[in-house]
Amino acid sequence: MTASVPATLDVVAIGNAIVDVLARSDDAFLAQHALTKGGMQLIDATMAETLYADMPQAKEISGGSAANTLAGLAALGKKCGFIGQVNDDQLGTVFAHDVRALGIRFDTPAMQGDVPTARCLILVTPDAQRTMNTFLGASQFLPEAALDLDMIRSAGILYLEGYLWDPEQPRAAMRAAIDAAKQAGRKVAFTLSDNFVIDRHRADFIDLIDQGLIDILFSNEGEIRSLAQRDDVEAALACFANKVPVLVSTCGERGAVAIVDGVRYEAPAASVDRIIDTTGAGDLFAAGFLAAHIEGRGVGDCLALGAAAAAEVISHWGARPEDDLGVIRDRLFA
Repeated sequence: MTASVPATLDVVAIGNAIVDVLARSDDAFLAQHALTKGGMQLIDATMAETLYADMPQAKEISGGSAANTLAGLAALGKKCGFIGQVNDDQLGTVFAHDVRALGIRFDTPAMQGDVPTARCLILVTPDAQRTMNTFLGASQFLPEAALDLDMIRSAGILYLEGYLWDPEQPRAAMRAAIDAAKQAGRKVAFTLSDNFVIDRHRADFIDLIDQGLIDILFSNEGEIRSLAQRDDVEAALACFANKVPVLVSTCGERGAVAIVDGVRYEAPAASVDRIIDTTGAGDLFAAGFLAAHIEGRGVGDCLALGAAAAAEVISHWGARPEDDLGVIRDRLFA
């Protein structure tokens, strides 16, 4: 369906409303707690309390994959809205304040009761690898009734976070959001998030692709291989290249590839003096790519801005940009 009215927002995202708790660690600490280095695992409230108590001194920063992407988009001057569930507690207040302070519209009512706001305990080892341990808390109870359908219809792009596909209520909410966006003639972007999510919901994701409901798909090499169940990344990309109008896959230090309407584009990773923390690299890559896409730039420019935004976020702690991404963009495209 063709959009009947101009979009008043650039992107509306639905994702986990999480506060990140970051601490420096070493491999011995990971082994002590049987944590898989570089991965993300879901933990329960008891494990969250135990691990938090044992963690070294930590820093709390609002996060969540889709929210991080919106932070990057807002820093690049885009008009954004976020839909996600927090509790009416201290961390929920922190999250809401941080998102709104970026100029992002966030109107989802906080839930009441004893299910706390989600938090992700992130351990960063000296090699800058991050090991994430996520307690989903309130975020996994986002109901369909909490959706602002008018806001979704008003956005040029609906951006969905694969992590949130796991719980039942948000999954139903995202399906309803896709329907609303498509009925309004809007684009839907989807990030696969992690292999464990794909393993649990591969059939759903492939069905969304086969129905033509995904216009922009973000992945990394491991995720696209997992989705296609192919060992070779090129074979995996070929499985979806003709089914998704914009297929993007990041390749770490080797850059990224995009296949748009069947045409392949590649770009190197942006240089960075020192990698401090890789948390949020994929999220900010998506932000840079989408910002350039919204501006009508070519695919090469989309990849380049994505790489530049990712390089900025891995040069410091945390998954939100600290340098002025607008200046970085202007320098890149001067």
